[in-house]
Amino acid sequence: MGVTDVTDVTTEPGAPWLIVGLGNPGPDYAMNRHNVGFMVADILAGRIGGKFKRAGRAQAQVIEGRIGPPGPLNRRVILAKPMSYMNLSGGPVTALRDFYKVPTANIVAVHDELDIDHGVLRLKLGGGDNGHNGLKSMTKAMGPDYHRVRFGIGRPPGRMQVADFVLKDFGSAERKELDYFVDRAADAAECLVIEGLERAQSTYNS
Repeated sequence: MGVTDVTDVTTEPGAPWLIVGLGNPGPDYAMNRHNVGFMVADILAGRIGGKFKRAGRAQAQVIEGRIGPPGPLNRRVILAKPMSYMNLSGGPVTALRDFYKVPTANIVAVHDELDIDHGVLRLKLGGGDNGHNGLKSMTKAMGPDYHRVRFGIGRPPGRMQVADFVLKDFGSAERKELDYFVDRAADAAECLVIEGLERAQSTYNS
């Protein structure tokens, strides 16, 4: 089955979805810009009403649940936070994909994006990694044909190195609206899974 088919959420109603929040494990990284994927995953976990647990041999924390209204739009979803550190995300994601039998196009990576202004969202299927180590690892492991919810964090100021910028906590001005933006990114991931990429893009690509 081609990518076009599996991205139409009406073609495989029984196939699960895997939403992966990308980040680094541990409290030292919790509020880093690079960890916004974990933040979105935590919001989605609260909505599903579950708690993350270790996923067997896969180096990740997961929650299984369902999202969407009762009926044909209700989706089986696995939420995941890889515990391997960002640049090794591909291994845990591939292990979860294989264990839960998730089509690659039913995988949604939620991640920070330097080339988008803070809080702005862009959703897409496939494409390059734009230097993002988590995406680079995932693409190396399973190819590029998975969905992305890209959360803008903007470029570093002045001569600050990118690595320093992404591994710093959100600034005080950014934190004022961070909860709203993270919640909106969770809405976008849900919309993508329930209603498809085109609808999610028209609603959330701002």
